[in-house]
Amino acid sequence: MGELVEMIAKALVDYPEEVSVNEVEGSQSIIIELKVAPEDMGKIIGKQGRIAKAIRTVVKAAATKENKRVIVEILQ
Repeated sequence: MGELVEMIAKALVDYPEEVSVNEVEGSQSIIIELKVAPEDMGKIIGKQGRIAKAIRTVVKAAATKENKRVIVEILQ
């Protein structure tokens, strides 16, 4: 899941070298923390949060196959 989020984020931002993904895995859920450069926050979040919502939707769809619950957090 982390690789998927990292790939999507690197394709969207101006500074792909500053993208970092941290994956915290529990028994039934996975928390994915996405950090990007401050200049790229707007590109990851999008207008009214549409891009962030789309990233979460894609990751949740991929997690459904593994019967896991995924939470994507976007950090500064």
